[in-house]
Amino acid sequence: MANIDIVQKLWNLCDVLRDDGINYSDYVTELVLLLFIKMEHENTKAGVLEKHKLPDGHRWNDLNTKSGIILLDDYKQILLDLSKSNDKLISAIYVDAQTRLREPRHLEQLVKSIDGIDWFNIQEDGLGDLYEGLLEKNANETKSGAGQYFTPRPLIDSIISCIKPKVGETIQDPAAGTAGFLIASDRAIKDETDNLYKLTLKQQKFQRNSAFVGMELVPGTRRLALMNCLLHGMEGDDQGVVHLGNTLGEAGKSLKPSDIILTNPPFGTAKGGGGPTRDDLTYTTSNKQLAFLQHIYRNLKPGGRAAVVLPDNVLFEAGVGTDIRIDLMNKCNLHTILRLPTGIFYAAGVKTNVLFFTKGDEEKPRQEENCTQNVWVYDLRTNMPSFGKRTPFSGKHLHPFEIVFGDDPYDQSGRKEGEWSFTEEGNKEIIENSRWRVFDRDYICTEKGNSLDITWLKDKDSIDAADLPSPEVLAGEAMGELAEALREMDELMRELGANDEADASLNPVKEALGFGGMSD
Repeated sequence: MANIDIVQKLWNLCDVLRDDGINYSDYVTELVLLLFIKMEHENTKAGVLEKHKLPDGHRWNDLNTKSGIILLDDYKQILLDLSKSNDKLISAIYVDAQTRLREPRHLEQLVKSIDGIDWFNIQEDGLGDLYEGLLEKNANETKSGAGQYFTPRPLIDSIISCIKPKVGETIQDPAAGTAGFLIASDRAIKDETDNLYKLTLKQQKFQRNSAFVGMELVPGTRRLALMNCLLHGMEGDDQGVVHLGNTLGEAGKSLKPSDIILTNPPFGTAKGGGGPTRDDLTYTTSNKQLAFLQHIYRNLKPGGRAAVVLPDNVLFEAGVGTDIRIDLMNKCNLHTILRLPTGIFYAAGVKTNVLFFTKGDEEKPRQEENCTQNVWVYDLRTNMPSFGKRTPFSGKHLHPFEIVFGDDPYDQSGRKEGEWSFTEEGNKEIIENSRWRVFDRDYICTEKGNSLDITWLKDKDSIDAADLPSPEVLAGEAMGELAEALREMDELMRELGANDEADASLNPVKEALGFGGMSD
């Protein structure tokens, strides 16, 4: 059975949860509390795990052999016991976990339905990808609001393709969500190393326990992230791969400098408008993305690289926003901006970008002044469809960008302007129509006032001011339309028998504009 079919079967079980009064936003959390126990069972049976992480009496076989009130009561006790487990990861996953199921028959139906899935024939991507598929399914349901924790898989894969994480590098996501960036990085490294088998035991241990770290503010989302990581063979330290905490608060100071930072920070402003509580950020701002951006370029190791998804306002916000962009371009080589199309995130109309930068200059990683000399911009937004369920965003839309970005995540010397993959038929393949352009630091400073909101393509639905008629012609057309509207209103009033009212209304207009005799 294909993974996508299993994901759909699992998602269909949410109907059972709804019948027990569980609301839409709690579907996945309720389902995965149970599903994780099943997946641990399947992973152990298949030999993926050396030993079962769950203690005797708290495993799948302790559920699927029971029914009725005994099953429900035992399940509640299992959740309570796991929340107190001596295994810190298990206790972190099940902390405060409790089922909202009230009807024993509904739990029994869930257990039997999950047991009825052909787990033996799961495709090679494994149980971790099944779980990730369930999270994606949840994120695509607008009622759940879960999209804020889930970056589209095609975008993550494209970013990973450009950044190229390597064995031995530390990779951080300070706004981890369900850990999509970290898991994709791990997957890329495993693909290069035959699932880590090409590495020494020391290297394998580093990859499993030390290579990846994230931070997530919301406990329920962190629970999903920890499950996601464990099912992909990523254990992390004694707090797991994803730590619980506020990156923009004191907890963020505990994140050590990393070789790579990949993230999609939450949109919006800090609650209360007071900005982050950290005192080690140079610029105080209530804009969470600008605060996260500071953390990211400050938390990169010299020579480290980053890719961060940010909304348009970060590119042009004045005041402290300008100061932060200047600081970024001084301390890092901001070499690439990918302007993303609308409709690929949960918030309708939100316009986003991916900023790619390296800490310091390529030859001088510790340089902190004028590191950015040129910024390459790829416009994947102008004259593109509005993506959504009817027009899904996929990897094919990002492939042209990956080609012009190049194979080396550090060196941009071989880049050339010009990319016309999405140019409309009949348009000339000239630089002005290219989606791939380069702009030097002097242009950004003098012409743009250090704004990075750089556009040049013409929107096919917009009207070029150069093609508009002269002002006197436009004014004449407007006056003609107004006169015609007045004439039609006058005729309507007279048809309704309101001649006196029509005359009284038109007299001031006649005197002011000299229309005269409009009712004749």
